[in-house]
Amino acid sequence: MSDLILHHYPTSPFAEKIRLILGYKQLAWKSVLIPVIMPKPDVLALTGGYRRTPLLQIGSDVYCDTALIADVLERRAPTPSLFPHEQSGLVRTVAQWADSTLFWTAIGYAFQPAGLQAMFGKLPPEHLQAFGADRAAMRGNAPRIAVAEATASLTEYIDRLDNMLADGQPYLLGALPTLADFSVYHPVWYVSRVPGLSVILERSPKLLAWLARMAAIGHGTAEKISSTDAIDLCRSSTSLGIDGAVIDLHGIALGERVTITPTDYALDPVEGELVLASATELAVRRHDERAGTVTVHFPRNGYQLKKSA
Repeated sequence: MSDLILHHYPTSPFAEKIRLILGYKQLAWKSVLIPVIMPKPDVLALTGGYRRTPLLQIGSDVYCDTALIADVLERRAPTPSLFPHEQSGLVRTVAQWADSTLFWTAIGYAFQPAGLQAMFGKLPPEHLQAFGADRAAMRGNAPRIAVAEATASLTEYIDRLDNMLADGQPYLLGALPTLADFSVYHPVWYVSRVPGLSVILERSPKLLAWLARMAAIGHGTAEKISSTDAIDLCRSSTSLGIDGAVIDLHGIALGERVTITPTDYALDPVEGELVLASATELAVRRHDERAGTVTVHFPRNGYQLKKSA
């Protein structure tokens, strides 16, 4: 089977979600460290425009968005499962809330002046300005939550999570972690790393104990490789193949030129030949001078499919 290659950087919350899932499933993986901000030429060689972190590469297949990456890892290693059958719908619903509402609330809270000073105070002013400009361009016109509202909402969310851990329950939905835990973990993990602001978590000792249990899972076995090596591997590989019944909701046939674009932020379209349009997944095949023929995969939920102009 082809190696799992994760393109990420250490402080990325969403990358931490996937690193922990790799550890939970005891999977060996290869680690490619990428820049925190643009430019990211090696990332774009693989994706054709998509710039979010992380990416999962398997040969010449590149998987975008942690919702899809979690499904790919579940297919690779079904046990232990992220989606217990009797709770699958609930797991996915909590995970989606955590990846969107909880994440942006945590970011709104952490990115107040005290948090920014704690996280970036040692950086030269030009580096801090570059980071701010990069994230502003990434968010575009997406609404920003004010610090006061973020603080109030995060306080309430912590209380809700505390309630889910009542009566000694070790994980959010039961005796074992599910995707809900890994998705809630990464925003809480990010807040826990902000000196002076992590105090908000102290209102829930149960949540802090859960955080420690999750962190103890670890990241599995990783081997560092360069982005050049990953691109070379992509160019020399063939796609794993496409599986899934076609669900046509757009009047677009397989083989047509299309773009796939996130619907919330980082609205960078990826153009290619449509090769998959299943109930849960979209994929395009594209060619890059360095990476060769690449199949780029997206979850259907949260992405817009359009015919190329």
